Amino acid sequence: MRHGEVENPEGVLYGRLPGYGLSDLGRRMADRVADHLADRDVTRVVASPLERAQETAQPIAKQHGVDVATDERLIEAANVFQGRTFGVGDGALRRPGNWRHLRNPFRPSWGEPYIDQVVRMRSALDAAKDAARGHEAVCVSHQLPIWVLRCQVEGRRLWHDPRSRQCSLASLTSFTYLGDRIVSVGYAEPARDLVPPHLLPGAGRGRGPKGAKGFGA
Repeated sequence: MRHGEVENPEGVLYGRLPGYGLSDLGRRMADRVADHLADRDVTRVVASPLERAQETAQPIAKQHGVDVATDERLIEAANVFQGRTFGVGDGALRRPGNWRHLRNPFRPSWGEPYIDQVVRMRSALDAAKDAARGHEAVCVSHQLPIWVLRCQVEGRRLWHDPRSRQCSLASLTSFTYLGDRIVSVGYAEPARDLVPPHLLPGAGRGRGPKGAKGFGA
């Protein structure tokens, strides 16, 4: 699961920074997904250590009578632009100081290599599967790590246009195992009607209506 909307009025690329928890809307998203999963056989809930993921996991864990476990491998991707505003149309791409970080979109040069994200995410996923073997686990993480893991499992290239990610706020990307092998991938958006339109898949990461910014991660 990707976490819900974050309280971020300044439009900062918050990355791994502490102090960015869910907004009121984000809490509604988390509650919606908890209701959606109420009848599922969930015996394990694990989350990234970041506040927004922990807060998203809480209502799901409460629904199923389990504690939220923390797995550092589910954390957001590292990014050199963390703490700054960085979006389409804000002039960031024209600043010479940023160019050295943008030289290789295939790795990518501005942050944690895609393949490193895949390795740690797959390890976390396998660990959750083992802990909930025969049942279901919910792992709460972040958009980019979830997306590159899905790309790897489905045999796609890891480098991509961020606007192509099918991983909206509070969405569920489901991996089904047969034994220790992933046999299918599913996707659902239980809180789609709560997601601001400019943050839905395909809408991009630039400014939305009335100056809103798409910096969710």
